[in-house]
Amino acid sequence: MAMLKAKLFQLEEEKKAAELAAIRGEQKDIAWGSQIRNYVFHPYSMVKDLRSGYETGNIGAVMDGDLDPFMDAYLKWTLEGTKATEE
Repeated sequence: MAMLKAKLFQLEEEKKAAELAAIRGEQKDIAWGSQIRNYVFHPYSMVKDLRSGYETGNIGAVMDGDLDPFMDAYLKWTLEGTKATEE
């Protein structure tokens, strides 16, 4: 009976781990070259999103937390990528 309980417990743990992996999706390694944005403070001001290509010269607003244009650009970029792979 103990063996059966242990086997059932192991199956439940594997099921939970598989569900969590499906929710998390693919995770990339955190490495030096896997940056998302470039910030240039001097000699000019610019923030550029490397995935979507969106850039702005209003670095002060970005540093104050105004990331909505970057999120919009990323969502558009993701949607366009999804459409391209479906065709």
